[in-house]
Amino acid sequence: MFVDELTIKVVAGKGGDGCTSFRREKYVAMGGPDGGNGGHGASIIFKVDKGLKTLIDLRYMKIIKADKGENGKGSNRQGANASDVVIKVPEGTTIIDKDTNLVIADLVGDNKEVVVAKGGRGGRGNAAFKTHSDNAPRISELGEPGEERILKVELKVIADVGLIGFPSVGKSTILATISAARPKIASYHFTTLAPNLGVVKLKDSRSFIMADLPGLIEGAHTGVGLGHKFLRHALRTKLLVHVIDMGSEEGRDPIQDYLNIRKELEEYSEKLANKKEIIVANKMDLPEALDNLEKFKERFRDKEIIPVSSVTNEGFDTLMESCADKLEEINNTPLYEEDELESHIIYKFKNEKPFTITKDGDVWVLEGKELEKLFKMTRFNEDEAVVRFARKLKGMGVEEELERAGAKRGDLVQICDYMFEFKE
Repeated sequence: MFVDELTIKVVAGKGGDGCTSFRREKYVAMGGPDGGNGGHGASIIFKVDKGLKTLIDLRYMKIIKADKGENGKGSNRQGANASDVVIKVPEGTTIIDKDTNLVIADLVGDNKEVVVAKGGRGGRGNAAFKTHSDNAPRISELGEPGEERILKVELKVIADVGLIGFPSVGKSTILATISAARPKIASYHFTTLAPNLGVVKLKDSRSFIMADLPGLIEGAHTGVGLGHKFLRHALRTKLLVHVIDMGSEEGRDPIQDYLNIRKELEEYSEKLANKKEIIVANKMDLPEALDNLEKFKERFRDKEIIPVSSVTNEGFDTLMESCADKLEEINNTPLYEEDELESHIIYKFKNEKPFTITKDGDVWVLEGKELEKLFKMTRFNEDEAVVRFARKLKGMGVEEELERAGAKRGDLVQICDYMFEFKE
C-alpha cells in the first residue's frame, strides 16, 4: 500500500513539575529551600530515512504523544529530561501545520530532521525563587505544557526520472520492461493510482531511479482526477519522460496529447514545465504509428523523440542510455535550490498581544497562549504562587484591559475552564 498524504496530531511532552522543599538536617538550622527543577518534556522530531518509500508507518498513528519530564525533588535534585520521540519518514516529506496552513519543513537530504512539536520546559523548584529579600520562598512552578499541533504530512516521491502521460499510454509497461519493478498493468484507465518506483541498471554499470506516475487528465492542474497528487510527485523528479501513444490505440491524437500535457505542466508550475524532457513514442508496433511519428517529428523538430515498442522490445536500450546521459548533465546542478524548498518558517511574532478579552453572558473570557501557559504552570495551592500569578497578570496589562472593556469588581473572569472573581 502506498500512502502519500495523511493528517496526524502530535502532542509533545509536558515539562516535569518543580519541587517545593526545604533542607531538613540535624544540627543545620534554617537549611533553606532545596526544591529542584523539573526535567524537560520530550519533543517530537521527524527525521529522514532514505530506506523508507512510503508514509504507511504513520497511517495508523492518529495521535503521537511524547513523555513528560520527571518532577524535581528535594536536595536540589533536578528531574530527568524525557527522551525525544523520533519519527522516521521518507525523503521528500513535507510537513504542514493545518491550523495556519504554513509549511513547517520540507525534508530533503539523508538524516535531515525537524522538531515538529517542542517539549515543555521543566517547572522551577523553590530553590530557583530564592532572592536576597526572600530566603525561604514557598513557591514552585508546574511544568510547561508541550506543543500540540495537527499536521498534514505529504510525500512527494523523489526519483531521477518521472514517466508522465495520459492514462493507458503504456507507462507501467515501460517501467516493468526496463527495471525490476512490477507495477499493476491492465487495459483500463487509472491502473496506476500511486507512484511505482523501479531501479534501472545499464550495461555500463550506470543506474537511476524511475517513477511511473499516475495518469494525467485535462484539468489536472486544478486538482481534477488525480491532478495535484500526480503533479506533486512530478515536481520531485530530475528528468521528465513524456510517454505518447503513437499508435492512436484509443483514437487519440499524439500531437494534441503532448500539447495538453505541456499545458497542464505549465499551468501547475513554471519550474515543472522547464525540466529537461525526453519524448517516448510508444506502441510503435501498431499500424498507424509510423505515419503519426512522422507528423509528430515534423511538428516538434527540436525535441528528442525515442520510438519504442514493448511487443518487439525495440528502443528501450536507447531510452535507458539517453536518460542516463541527460541525468549526468543534470546531476551537476542540485535538484533543489535552497530557496526553492518548501521551508516557509512559521514565525512567532513577538509583538502580538499575549491575550484577548471577550464576554460570554456575564463572564469575561481571557484567552491567549502566554496567559494560558502562565495559568497552567501556577500552583494555586501555594499562596505565594497565587500572588505571583496576579502580579504577572497585572504586568501583562490584563487588569487595565478588563477595566477598559467595562469589567467591574466582583465580575466573573474565566481562564481555560476556571472561574475567578475580578478583585483588587
